[in-house]
Amino acid sequence: MRRNVLITGASSGLGEEMARQFAAKGRSLVLTARRKDRLEALRAELTERHPGLTVVVHTLDVNDHEQVFEVFRKADAELTLDRIVVNAGLGKGAPLGTGRFDANLQTAMTNFVGALAQAEAALGLFRARNAGHLAFIASVSALRGLPRTVTTYAATKAGLASLAEGLRLELLGTPIKVSTIYPGYIRSEMNDHVANTPLIVDTVPGVRAIVAAIEAEKATAYVPPWPWVPLARVMKFAPLPLLKRMI
Repeated sequence: MRRNVLITGASSGLGEEMARQFAAKGRSLVLTARRKDRLEALRAELTERHPGLTVVVHTLDVNDHEQVFEVFRKADAELTLDRIVVNAGLGKGAPLGTGRFDANLQTAMTNFVGALAQAEAALGLFRARNAGHLAFIASVSALRGLPRTVTTYAATKAGLASLAEGLRLELLGTPIKVSTIYPGYIRSEMNDHVANTPLIVDTVPGVRAIVAAIEAEKATAYVPPWPWVPLARVMKFAPLPLLKRMI
């Protein structure tokens, strides 16, 4: 059983709800994010709800790569980490060529380079003891290149999924496990500004599917399974004209 879980980007959205659901399963937690006040509030909530649960919080900006290594090492000294969830990310973006390179660059740096730093730091810990579970939160948008404001975001998630698969191939047959989770449309602070759209699910049931897939240590998982397992297959193989009509 993985008893001690570190989650990045835990101050809001999917990360915050993952913390609640892992805590309900009795997991001790290390929660990291940039907003310390929100982490402290979440820790107070979880320890009140689950007396005796160990919850450690650390301020972390995943774009500060030295800080990523420092925080992961410190957290591992406090609670020997069994599982690390690479969750921190941004949903910013603009159509390429429209003057918002700054937004696309920030998304690329956070979602991919920041995740690379987290993977390096996590595997430094796991390789040293030949044990651990590394879970990457990708997106169904990773399955195909997507247009307009999602182009850069989808590309970063595709890169993240490829990174995870390379690690899974390298570590196949070892005690170190790697999972890639592909959430579909799940309501969170990242998309609060978006009106209700077909197929979107609320945060709690959406994250319940994420946590179940992580707990099962699935190599890959599309969540929630319905309708994203069949839709993922369609997205992978649909000709571009059909894909354009779908999205």
